Amino acid sequence: MHPLLLLLLGMAIVVGGILWLRLPAFVALLLAALAVGWGADPRAGTRYLRDSLAGRVIRSESEQAVWVRPPRQLAPRPGMLLWGYEAGALRRAKGASPGAELVLVRKAAPDEEAPSESWLARVVRGRVATGMRVLYPSQWQQTAQATRRGVAQRVAEALGGTCGRIGLLIAMASLIGRAMLESGAADRIVRALLAGLGEARAALAFLAGGFLLGIPVFFDTVFYLMIPLGKALGARRPQKYLLYVLTIVAGGTMAHSLVPPTPGPLMVAEELGVDLGTMILAGCVVGAFSAAYGYWHAHWANRRWQVPLRETAEMPQELIERFQQASSEQLPPLWVSLLPILLPVVLLAGASILRNFAAAEMPRWLKAFYQAVQVLGEKNLALVLAAALAVGVWVFWQRPGRSRFQQSLQTALAGAGMIILITSAGGAFGAMLQQSGIAHWVRQTAPRAQAWLLLPLAFGITTLVRTAQGSATVAMITSVGIVSAMVAGQPLPYHRVYLALAIGAGSKPVAWMNDSGFWVICRMSGMTESETLKTLTPMTAMMGLVALAATMLGAWLVPLTG
Repeated sequence: MHPLLLLLLGMAIVVGGILWLRLPAFVALLLAALAVGWGADPRAGTRYLRDSLAGRVIRSESEQAVWVRPPRQLAPRPGMLLWGYEAGALRRAKGASPGAELVLVRKAAPDEEAPSESWLARVVRGRVATGMRVLYPSQWQQTAQATRRGVAQRVAEALGGTCGRIGLLIAMASLIGRAMLESGAADRIVRALLAGLGEARAALAFLAGGFLLGIPVFFDTVFYLMIPLGKALGARRPQKYLLYVLTIVAGGTMAHSLVPPTPGPLMVAEELGVDLGTMILAGCVVGAFSAAYGYWHAHWANRRWQVPLRETAEMPQELIERFQQASSEQLPPLWVSLLPILLPVVLLAGASILRNFAAAEMPRWLKAFYQAVQVLGEKNLALVLAAALAVGVWVFWQRPGRSRFQQSLQTALAGAGMIILITSAGGAFGAMLQQSGIAHWVRQTAPRAQAWLLLPLAFGITTLVRTAQGSATVAMITSVGIVSAMVAGQPLPYHRVYLALAIGAGSKPVAWMNDSGFWVICRMSGMTESETLKTLTPMTAMMGLVALAATMLGAWLVPLTG
């Protein structure tokens, strides 16, 4: 079946299954993966696997000597044989190499004028041109055998591979969020912002607090945590109640879609091969632009409409007063409360920054520091350390009983388990789309100049899925499978982090009745459906467009490519 038809079929199964058949997102994504896998041409899968693993001929010194970037998965060493082939090649004579044979001679020295991580290779047989792809013979055979396996086996392997990449990260992020709520660390951060900025700037405090807490905590939980404070202040300043509600949303919703370790941006970064430190920094920058617009829009909406403070069953006045009267002495200090958020951000960003500035020759103490940051800044270890710290703060300050401690951890991990399943199924769906050959089709039908159209295209696909089925996370997971399949092996004029940000921005429009977050905001704030539609929906849609504009401007001005 044609790759474009498979793409449309997969999207129809995901959106239709969730929206009309009311299937769980995990089931819909799994069915889409199986359908695409069954309909795909096995030869297209072989082509994709080879091209995704292959290295490249970077520069030709002479007819016999070339510089190459070796393929992935196997550690190169002198004397290793490489097979060179043109992109997309499938056939070869039995027992012969696909086009050319090269032997690795030596790795490029640091002082040599050679591309980074490249090797000098000697051409043994055939003709080699710059841009030709190279594979180890064992990889050539393995990729041919991989797509001969059954569809269900390939889907299961892709699902397991995705789970292995992101499962621990999501579980630890869930523990961090739960522990910060239970320990009072999240409460302390919000109170400190309110105290520092003053009640007159409470809206700015809600915006900053929502964004900061939205990094490790799911959006629904952030809103549940902060709305009692919004209602408490709204009781004193009724004319600003809508402003408080919308600024909480404006801060929390952008971090939820742009900054790991929340599941959506985490999965997008992993699927596109974007370093998590880079994704965190870029997500914070673009999120700041979008949240700033949300702050302005919230003020505009508050002047245009007046929403009264109403008591709700989900958030009764008694709970608001109890939340407001909680003793500050029972909460951990601000610097301790911030540690579970700042530690992984500093480690991940620090490892990413140092990696770009590392030199071959450096003092022993600096080399030891660099190696320590690289070890601690590994994404899984950084999140494990942050989760251990968050749980430690909870246990030390609140002294929870054993039963409550176990129940809270089980609740957090159970919620994380469902997110892991959905994310892994999305990874399997994306893998099957990649093996359908859609990237090869896109490269053949679209000139490279249209690479700039990929950013609004990624935004549009995510927006379409989000509007149809409601979940921002599911929309991002579905979209990245499609987008990563389109750009597989394709060089872009900008860093792939911009594609990840465009997908995150596209998960904001359009929040309406099929979105669980819409109902959380509506019910807990006391707004009616019509009030929520005219205040919340336009604001989040415009924030998504502002994030897309900031992303495209960044890709143009700071492409982050060599």
